[in-house]
Amino acid sequence: MYDSKVDTRIDLDSQLPPAPQTKLEQWMSSNEDKALQLEQFISHRKIIRRWNRLSRFQRSLAYGLLIVGLTIAILLYTSKASNSEDKPKKQVEQDSLKNSSLVMESAINAVLIKKTVMDSDMFERPIFTGPSNARQFAVVESFKHAWKGYKEHAWGHDNLKPVSGMPYDWFSLGLTIVDGLDTAYIMGLNEEYEEGRQWISTELTFTKNKDVNFFEVTIRVLGALLTNYHFTQDSMFLEKAKDLGERLMGAFSSPSGVPYSDVNLGTRAAHSPEWSHYSTTAEVTTVQLEFRELSRATDNPMFEDAAAAVSEKIHQLPKKHGLVPIFINPNTGTFLPHATITLGARGDSYYEYLLKQWIQTGKTVNYLLDDYLSAIEGVREYLAKRSSPNKRLFIGEFSTGSETFNPKMDHLTCFLPGTLALGHFNGLPDWHMVMAEELLYTCYLTYAAHPTFLAPEITHFNMASPTEDMYTKTADAHSLLRPEFLESLWYMYQITGNSTYQEWGWQIYQALEKYARVEHGYSSLNNVKSEKPIPRDMMESFFLSETLKYLYLLFADDRYIVDLNKYVINSEAHPLPIHKPPTNGVGF
Repeated sequence: MYDSKVDTRIDLDSQLPPAPQTKLEQWMSSNEDKALQLEQFISHRKIIRRWNRLSRFQRSLAYGLLIVGLTIAILLYTSKASNSEDKPKKQVEQDSLKNSSLVMESAINAVLIKKTVMDSDMFERPIFTGPSNARQFAVVESFKHAWKGYKEHAWGHDNLKPVSGMPYDWFSLGLTIVDGLDTAYIMGLNEEYEEGRQWISTELTFTKNKDVNFFEVTIRVLGALLTNYHFTQDSMFLEKAKDLGERLMGAFSSPSGVPYSDVNLGTRAAHSPEWSHYSTTAEVTTVQLEFRELSRATDNPMFEDAAAAVSEKIHQLPKKHGLVPIFINPNTGTFLPHATITLGARGDSYYEYLLKQWIQTGKTVNYLLDDYLSAIEGVREYLAKRSSPNKRLFIGEFSTGSETFNPKMDHLTCFLPGTLALGHFNGLPDWHMVMAEELLYTCYLTYAAHPTFLAPEITHFNMASPTEDMYTKTADAHSLLRPEFLESLWYMYQITGNSTYQEWGWQIYQALEKYARVEHGYSSLNNVKSEKPIPRDMMESFFLSETLKYLYLLFADDRYIVDLNKYVINSEAHPLPIHKPPTNGVGF
């Protein structure tokens, strides 16, 4: 049962604001020819796109049914013609019919066998046709602006400082190119895609004697390489992914098998961070999608075995109401006893990957689902609270290992509505979606409460205030242009088709254009509470990989261009194929 303080069964329609007015007049008036061409293009491609949305099995089945239908028609014609023949000839025809039935049965079996092979081992390359409406065109233009600034001032470096026009390196892996490349592909930006692919082919190497963060490189680089391989079947991407994956395996060399946080790609040696003996729980549990896909793509189980063993070990550890502390010791394989419990920084994607691993494996690994359901029950009972005076649902945290409740919510936590909706989409209880809808509205308010219409890094909630439900501390008022809320909007839009989520996304896109766009790209901001926020002079790679990608997908007329029935999306917005369970018991 719901705690009365955490009751999420409310009438959401009474709280949601009316959908904002569309603000496309200026774009449309200056691009009438483009809009007309776009409409004609959509009309010509409609039938093709509907056919393309069918799975390969559905197409094969359609062909099979056509063949069967033609065979039956021929047999009926033959049968009618045989009525005037003598009995011996009829016997021959009956034998022929029997043989034809065997042929038909073989044809149907062939289709079913083809289905089994495809479902378990093969995946259809997606077809992306570029932007289909004015809002998507606007987002594509934003991506091109960011890519152009990066290309001119920081090409080959990890990040661009878009105000000063200077490069910045974190791991020296060309993060912005690698991380943003599948976004360019999805948007149909062939020129940008080809120049990025060429750089990866000729310049991206992993032999430098340099420490990198195991988690960040896995989700940003390994995940991106695997997605680009899946989209294009270009073996270059798989070879790069295999090389990187083998080097990252050094992280699993701890006594417990729980990964160290840092690994040297050149030497393959790994260690804990300089500031702690502990790894971050979210980091060691947010590599499994990528390592599993690498195993499936290379037919080498060692990657999946190492990563899955971490999930199994953490499954066996004691937890508080299904919730986990944010630090774990790679030497002992145990949690730091007095660490914070949160769905924000250092805790968030542990919960996300429990559900997504279960989906990725064809819903066959039951302990992952059990741990996810237990955790969400714990969230509902202990971390989900209501603010005062308007009873906004938010997710707080337990501080320093106690059950002392802290009413603060990171922007990172706004991933949760999308994850809850994805779970409901895959058959989990209705209250998951109720919580998703209400929490999503709270996340929306963290944007709407500020003059910039952008959310801060952290929002604090009042539990006994007669006036304000939430407030932002100056130290927490910066914005990195994070994608989590937009991510949840896209999940909700694909699952429900509710265009209100598109309107909310359009409001945020306009805010990004007004306040974050600078000469050479888009910059994070110092203070969303200011009407003239000062740029922080940094464009994160996730702005291209996630923020702009989710906006583009959110504004699509066809909300299934990246279909949640076929893909699971990693923590850096890189789509990976869902694997069907093997039908013959064979597989790893």
